[in-house]
Amino acid sequence: MMDWTDRHCRYFHRQMSRHALLYSEMVTGQAIIHGPRDRLLAFDSAEHPVALQIGGSDPVLLAEAVRLAEPYGYDEVNLNVGCPSDRVKSGCFGAVLMKSPDLVADCVAAMIAVAKVEVTVKCRIGVDDQNPEEVLPAFLEKIATAGVRRVTIHARKAWLQGLSPKENREIPPLDYPLVLAMKREFPDLHISINGGVTSISQAKALLSQGLDGVMIGRAAYHEPWDVLARADTAFFDGGPALEPTQVIERMRPYIDRHLSSGGRLHQITRHMLGLFHGRPGARHWRRILSERANADGAGHEVLDAALRQVALAA
Repeated sequence: MMDWTDRHCRYFHRQMSRHALLYSEMVTGQAIIHGPRDRLLAFDSAEHPVALQIGGSDPVLLAEAVRLAEPYGYDEVNLNVGCPSDRVKSGCFGAVLMKSPDLVADCVAAMIAVAKVEVTVKCRIGVDDQNPEEVLPAFLEKIATAGVRRVTIHARKAWLQGLSPKENREIPPLDYPLVLAMKREFPDLHISINGGVTSISQAKALLSQGLDGVMIGRAAYHEPWDVLARADTAFFDGGPALEPTQVIERMRPYIDRHLSSGGRLHQITRHMLGLFHGRPGARHWRRILSERANADGAGHEVLDAALRQVALAA
């Protein structure tokens, strides 16, 4: 979810679910050590619970990144061994690390040694010509021995040659039965499933088969109310979900703070385009925010104009 789940996105998502675990964009260990740390890692306390997702393949560097990130107060640190992006492949991290389970075990062991919160892993079922039925259990055995207790498995292979990152999210076939088999083989591991999950009902069905968690990415981003606003009631015994208009009202003080610090409205509202997905006026909402929110001085009047169009379409 690079370039998607930034701090503004997470604050917006938190208005719809008090309990769902949110994930940061993947940040490289190198960037944490040498980059603009506050810009990369700082977040609003309202975002909790939130996990920091790190990319890298050097155990020493990753341990130092975890140590430097600790003061920011993340609830979990996740090592990404699943992203098929060219940017991560060329840097020898992400999904390409499925080919190096011993190195991954060294990485997580080093991270666990310095972490004050749980270190978890997100992986694929395999890459390229690997046989997932052989590779995945061996990989899980390695990281479990290194101390990992929670893993999220994207139930697709990643093809590092020939497919784009977008195609890698859609073309390789899903293998949910293999992930379910891994839960039976590793009952002491907390195993969540990812990939192709688009609704709360689908998540419930997967959990009913014995899995411990479900990670929803693109659907939660593009249809946030349909997924996140229903999650607390479905899984956490939460109260009634806020309506989209109530979510917007909750965002206004945050928008004020962002604008007063020199930020632009578009930096927040680009994550809010799907709020009215499937409802009358959704197209007008998206159009007005897309066309007007990036203008100099844009503020609440843009939201108000978009809301008026939603109300007229209702």
